[in-house]
Amino acid sequence: MWLQAICIYSVFIIIECGIPTAAEEHSLWRWTCENNRCTKIRNEPENKEPVLSLEACKMFCDDYGLLWPKPTIETNLGNFLSKINMNTIDIQITKQGKSDDLLTAAADRFKTLVSSSVPKGFSAKAAGKSVTVFLVNDNPYIREFSLDMDESYELYISSTSSDKVNATIRGNSFFGVRHGLETLSQLIVYDDIRNNLLIVRDVTIKDRPVYPYRGILLDTARNFYSIESIKRTIDAMAAVKLNTFHWHITDSQSFPLVLQKRPNLSKLGAYSPTKVYTKQDIRDVVAYGLERGVRVLPEFDAPAHVGEGWQDTGLTVCFKAEPWTKFCVEPPCGQLNPTKEELYDYLEDIYVEMAEAFESTDMFHMGGDEVSERCWNSSEEIQNFMIQNRWNLDKSSFLKLWNYFQKNAQDRAYKAFGKRLPLILWTSTLTDYTHVEKFLDKDEYIIQVWTTGADPQIQGLLQKGYRLIMSNYDALYFDCGFGAWVGSGNNWCSPYIGWQKVYGNSPAVMALSYRDQILGGEVALWSEQSDPATLDGRLWPRAAAFAERMWAEPSTAWQDAEHRMLHVRERLVRMGIQAESLEPEWCYQNQGLCYG
Repeated sequence: MWLQAICIYSVFIIIECGIPTAAEEHSLWRWTCENNRCTKIRNEPENKEPVLSLEACKMFCDDYGLLWPKPTIETNLGNFLSKINMNTIDIQITKQGKSDDLLTAAADRFKTLVSSSVPKGFSAKAAGKSVTVFLVNDNPYIREFSLDMDESYELYISSTSSDKVNATIRGNSFFGVRHGLETLSQLIVYDDIRNNLLIVRDVTIKDRPVYPYRGILLDTARNFYSIESIKRTIDAMAAVKLNTFHWHITDSQSFPLVLQKRPNLSKLGAYSPTKVYTKQDIRDVVAYGLERGVRVLPEFDAPAHVGEGWQDTGLTVCFKAEPWTKFCVEPPCGQLNPTKEELYDYLEDIYVEMAEAFESTDMFHMGGDEVSERCWNSSEEIQNFMIQNRWNLDKSSFLKLWNYFQKNAQDRAYKAFGKRLPLILWTSTLTDYTHVEKFLDKDEYIIQVWTTGADPQIQGLLQKGYRLIMSNYDALYFDCGFGAWVGSGNNWCSPYIGWQKVYGNSPAVMALSYRDQILGGEVALWSEQSDPATLDGRLWPRAAAFAERMWAEPSTAWQDAEHRMLHVRERLVRMGIQAESLEPEWCYQNQGLCYG
């Protein structure tokens, strides 16, 4: 018979437990919470009080315990831990609707996360209270992403009897309830002294994100990424409540997107027949993301960043031009020829098939990055077109040519997607705040900022009413800080960006009084020097630091988050994410002693 008792672990932490075990009595170390830090001390033979494991201590030694990202409205973790039996976790969906299948998938994921809290090679004791989780989705018919979707949730945990714990998660959409399940999974810890799972009880959490757009960009054209590695990235994103996987799927180096209407683009442009993404591959990723609250945002970058795959079309200029430094920022060069009417039929076919593959996407990224006037000016055909239109061959005239392309491409995109969905463009000469309103309607376009966080363009665009997504390279480009791949020395955006700088990169500080126009942010992994072998370490755990900034926009600095950051890294590793190590494990066990 399992005997229940109340064991005082510190002046305020209480656990419902059984008779002290031999492991507990002979553990050499225990942790105690002192001045909001868990301190490691010897468990002397004369000690008569039960010992507290490290994660149990950390759960109560801070207002936010081990939660990541930290909740934004109300967090009350009580001071009780209950032993639970993970084999008796029951999840009930209380309201029926068309999002039930998504909730069922989220519930299965929750159970997997609970299992992953137990170290490999160990099996937690099948003893403790049963847990019933009630999922209350007040809008069970919503399953579509949007910039105004409600991701809020409330979470309550209580003990209803000597052998049962109830958890209730309420949200206004599947997305909020899913986030609540993610938080609940973080409130279950493994007690490595007694080999038990523990759940925090007497919990009240009310939470919602500060920014609606919280993303990761992955470039799968410079180097190819397997579907497995993409799904792994989405799993990690879900764990820290990021909600947008931005798929930069093609570029001048390769065209891995298989299109039925234009099959030669991938036949000529993919690195090999095995390194392609079919429509079914993409649909699989989109469905995988939806179950995890992560939209998959397609980007087709144009009119620059094209090349391989377009060889037989006659629709490009300056492809593989040399010296490449004269025509583009990296080899191979290539841009679309806006004067060719056939080009827009090609684009419409591409957009149609992307709309079919990226089902129900609520936005479309049209690229617009690093367009070179020198490239266009190298074409006699383009020069003649501009002269016929009574344009000069200066910078302002090439902006007119670019605008001609963008308007035509925009019309084809709207037609292909069957709706006037929001369009996204990178900052460029076209989006310069001194003339942007001549070319781009602020109600139709979102601008993604990739220049520095101090760029005057940010305030200039905000003052003109444009909505922004922040990807300032000085804090959010995760390909920075490695050896150069063209030339010598280090790559162009060095040095390496540590998680502390990522955490401190505040859109609110950049936006000042225009904060409401910031939709959020996105970290970018451009893949000239990355592939599936290095993917996890490039992104994680730095992207987790970004996730808390986007979810909570904390007023505190990275030092206040360090102990939780070290834990979320451990959590990602337990999930199978090969996240980079931040510090010696000694620092994790000796909180606060590794500050500079």
